[in-house]
Amino acid sequence: MEKSVKLGLVGRNISYSFSKKYFEQKFQKLFLKDHSYEVFDIENLQNIPAIFQTENLVGLNVTIPYKEQIIPYLDELSEEAQEIGAINCISIKNGKTKGFNTDAFGFEKTLLLHKKPHQKSAIVLGNGGAAKAVQFVLKKNNIPFITVSRTTEINYQNLTENQVLENLIIIQCTPVGTFPNVEETLHFPFENITENHLVIDLIYNPTLSKFLKNAAEKGAKTINGYFMLEQQAEKAWEIWNEEQ
Repeated sequence: MEKSVKLGLVGRNISYSFSKKYFEQKFQKLFLKDHSYEVFDIENLQNIPAIFQTENLVGLNVTIPYKEQIIPYLDELSEEAQEIGAINCISIKNGKTKGFNTDAFGFEKTLLLHKKPHQKSAIVLGNGGAAKAVQFVLKKNNIPFITVSRTTEINYQNLTENQVLENLIIIQCTPVGTFPNVEETLHFPFENITENHLVIDLIYNPTLSKFLKNAAEKGAKTINGYFMLEQQAEKAWEIWNEEQ
């Protein structure tokens, strides 16, 4: 009999998790009766070494707010994860943990699918783990960008109309507006968004965030985070299976 294979997700307040459902459906489709997926919804990372010791655990997804905080607990990082400084996927092999960033893979697929030639530069909203993967992809594709967050030089209060008009790709990387707080949105000059803009919100629940609704009203092309999520999940699946 094959040994059972456990996978899981580490995060906080993640009862709405996409990953559990996604991978459980995958196990069914592939007739993998010996695979299971567990959600580790934890208040802090104190117990993470114990979680790594879970019997038959071969891989984990990592989500908000631990994509950066979890790095010191890992034995090794992929080159990309090291450069990005955030991880969302861990493989566990022979008792060793290795961190990867499959968000970058998922975001790049999304961006290149929808970006038009006139959309040459970007505004990244947020500066956390997800934003770091986005910034990495923009650099890789030679797309200049400005980062806007509460703590950066350009923040939500001093972002100018011209900056919005000049940068035709806008990527919302914060959790603001995620279910159940669907009426929330960032303070942003939506009146300067035009039909020339591509607006990507990494949120997937709700399907259409308040941020995307506001942008769509101005005629922008809007994309949510669902395709990126599927792509990063597939990449994680590949890593877990390669690494075994």
